[in-house]
Parts: sequence; structure tokens; C-alpha cells
Amino acid sequence: MTIGGLYWGFFETPDVLSDQKQYYRIIFIHVPAAWMSMWLYIVIAGWSLVGLIMNTRLSYMMAAATAPTGAVFTFIALWTGAFWGKTSWGTWWDWDPRMTSELILLFIYIGYMALQAAIDDTRRADKASAILALVGVFMIPLIYWSVNCPDPNQCTALHQRSSMESIEPNILWSMLVMTLAFWSYSFYVIFKRVRNTILEREKHADWVNELPEIRSNASGI
Repeated sequence: MTIGGLYWGFFETPDVLSDQKQYYRIIFIHVPAAWMSMWLYIVIAGWSLVGLIMNTRLSYMMAAATAPTGAVFTFIALWTGAFWGKTSWGTWWDWDPRMTSELILLFIYIGYMALQAAIDDTRRADKASAILALVGVFMIPLIYWSVNCPDPNQCTALHQRSSMESIEPNILWSMLVMTLAFWSYSFYVIFKRVRNTILEREKHADWVNELPEIRSNASGI
């Protein structure tokens, strides 16, 4: 799906942005990655809230498993945005409100994962990182409103305002296909990571030792 989305975006979409030449095709990676960076953080905050309210360990595990993937997409959004900035604005980086807020989001992701790793007691680590995730959730509306402020005259961002209506349909569908591909990747990686976390935390439980793959590894040793 990813290959299909990239092929569609790079070779099958029209050159409608002639003033930006071919580098505008960065949007087929940049925009879906930026969307995923924000959406996955909302997922983390949601699972963290459920964990704090219901005191369910699985909720904390889901949040923790989502964080590395969200951080990766945030980095990709910043990295591809730097290429866009160099070709569009003549600079790799500018303290544009959206770029700066996205960078802060990456730091929050890193802080969340660092806090998880710094506390040996998993229950304390889960609760502390969940609180951090909820504190940092204010960054999501801030990233959106950084270029979509109600009064366009008050927006000083280099980024253009987000507008789905003005996008050529073929370009929009290409971005949506790439977003779906990133979603599929995220689901696979996150659930795989959750499974490994459960097995690690419950490694002394009898039901874990009864799993076929665990028994086969044990017999091989």
C-alpha cells in the first residue's frame, strides 16, 4: 500500500503547483506523517486517561507501545518539512509556529519514553508517564491553530493554512492512501510491541510458559 501510494503521488498526480516544481510531492510523505504524529499522540493521551481512571495495565501498555511510532512519524514530519523549507523558503529551519510546535511535540514524545525507562517500578512509570501525556495534549490544538487561527491577518506562519477544499482530488486521494498505509503500519507495529510488552511483564506467569513459541524456545535452549 505504501509503494502504491508513493507511486500514485510521485507519478500519477498532475503538476498543478508549477511554481513549486516537483518538490511539492514531498507532501505525500510530509502531510500524512504530520497527521499521524498528532493522531497517535491523541491515542496515547486517550489510553493514558483510561489507565488513570480505570487503573487498567493494558491501557498503559497501549499508550507506551504507541509512543515510539508517534515519535518516528513526528521526526519524519520535521525531516521532510526541512526539505520543503529549503526549497520553498531557502532555509532548512525557521522558527515558524507550526515547525516549533511540532518540534516541541517530538520532545514530549521523547520525554514520555524517557520517563517510562527511568522508573524501575512499572506501575509508577505508567502513571507518571500517563500524567505527562495528558499535560502535553494541549500541543495538538496548538499545532492546528498555529496556522489556522481565526483571523488570517494575525497568522505569521510560513506554513499555508490547512484547506482540504482547495486540494486537487487526485492529490488528496494520494495523501489519503499514504495516510492509510501509515495507519496500517502503525497498527501492526503497535500491537506487536504490546504483545512483547505483555510477554515481558508476565514472563513468570504460567500461561506465558504454556504458549507454543515460548515452550519451543525453552526446549531449544
